[in-house]
Amino acid sequence: MNEELLTVLEHIEREKGISKEYLFAAIESALSSAAKKILGNKDIEVTAVVDKETGEIKIMSDGKEIKSAGFGRIAAQTAKQVIIQKIREAERGIIHDDYQKRVGTITSGSVHRFEKGDIVVDLGKTEGILPRNQQCPKDRYKQGDRIRAYIMEVSKTSHGPQVILSRSDAAFVRKLFEIEVPEIIEGIVEIRAIVREAGDRTKLAVHSKDEKVDPVGACVGMRGSRVKDIVRELQGERVDIVRWSDDIKEYVKAALNPVEILDIKIDKINKKISLVVADDQLSMGIGRHGQNIRLASRLLGWEIDIRGKSEKAKEDFAAFGEAPKTTRTASAEAASKMLGGKAEVSAVKLSELDGVGPKTEKALVKAGYDTVDKLKILTVEDLIKIEGIGQKTAEKIFKSVKSTDAD
Repeated sequence: MNEELLTVLEHIEREKGISKEYLFAAIESALSSAAKKILGNKDIEVTAVVDKETGEIKIMSDGKEIKSAGFGRIAAQTAKQVIIQKIREAERGIIHDDYQKRVGTITSGSVHRFEKGDIVVDLGKTEGILPRNQQCPKDRYKQGDRIRAYIMEVSKTSHGPQVILSRSDAAFVRKLFEIEVPEIIEGIVEIRAIVREAGDRTKLAVHSKDEKVDPVGACVGMRGSRVKDIVRELQGERVDIVRWSDDIKEYVKAALNPVEILDIKIDKINKKISLVVADDQLSMGIGRHGQNIRLASRLLGWEIDIRGKSEKAKEDFAAFGEAPKTTRTASAEAASKMLGGKAEVSAVKLSELDGVGPKTEKALVKAGYDTVDKLKILTVEDLIKIEGIGQKTAEKIFKSVKSTDAD
C-alpha cells in the first residue's frame, strides 16, 4: 500500500506537474482530519506524518503514535476524497498560473459548444470563453472548428480558471503581425499605433529603427504574403498599414493614402487638422459611413475635418459675403450620379433639416457627414447605421434631404 502510494505520487508529479511535497502536505492534512473524525474528538491535537522514503503513515498526538482499529477503510476513503480534491485544486492552480503568464498572447483551440451567443473553446487543459462582444461580425464557426484568439484575462472561479478570449480587440491584430513579421519580434520594426473596427477595417502605424528596412514593406511581405495571411485570419477585414512619422503633416497624408491632400492646416493647441482634398476623392477620404476618416483621427489622436476643394471655396466666398448661389461642386456631381439626377449645392444647414437636433447633428458630423450634400448619397438604411440615429429619425432626415433637391 505504502509503495503503491509513492508510485502514484511520482506519476502525478510527472504527468500533472504537481510537486510531491505539495501532495505529501495535502495527504498529511487529510489524514489528520480523518483521524480526528474517527477518534470523535475535534479538540485533540492530531498530526499525520508520511515517510517520504517508505510511504509509511503514522498518526501522532503529543509525540506519541496513535494506533486504532478505526483507521481502516473509512479513514482511507475519507483521506482519498480529500487528496483528490487537493490534487484538483493544485491542477487548477497550475493551469491558472500557466494562462496568467500567457495573457496578451494568442492561443488556439477548437469550438466545443455555444452558450447564449458565447463560444466555449476547448484549449486542451481548460476551456476558454469567447464572449459575443469579443467576436468579429464576419466570424462563423461550428462545433469542432479550429479557432485562434487573443487571451485578454484569466480569473479564478470555483470551477477552475476562466480564460477570457477576444477576436475583436485591436491587440489581436497586433499579435498576428508580431507572429507573421520577424522584424517586429527582433525590434527593428515597431507598431506605434493601431485602431480597429472589427470585421471592417484596421489601421496600424509602423516605424523602422533601421533606415534600410521599409516598415510597411516588412509588414506586407513578399507579394503581400504576410498581410494576406493576416487578412485571411480576419475573414477578409481590410488592413491599412501606415508609415508613422513625427511630422503630423506627413503622418496624416500616410493615414489617408491614397487620397490626394491639396491643403493642410494644423491647429496644435486644439489638436485639430483641417484638410482640403480633390472633390472626386472626398468620398474616399471620408470612407463608408465615415469610417476611414474616423479611424485616421483615432490613429493620429487628432480631430480631422475634411472638405472638398469646391466646398471649401464656397465657404471662403461665404466668409466675405460673396457666396455663389448656384455653383456646382464635384461632390454634388458625385451625388447627382449616384442619385440618377441633377444635384445643386445646397445652402441648407444640417440643423435646418427635419429630425436633426443638436445631438443628431453632432452624430452626423462625427460620422463625416457635415453638409447636406454629403447626405444626399445616403439611404435610410445607411443613416440608421450611424450611431445615435434611429429608424424614425433616419426617415425624417432622408425625406428632408430629398426636399432640398425639389427646392
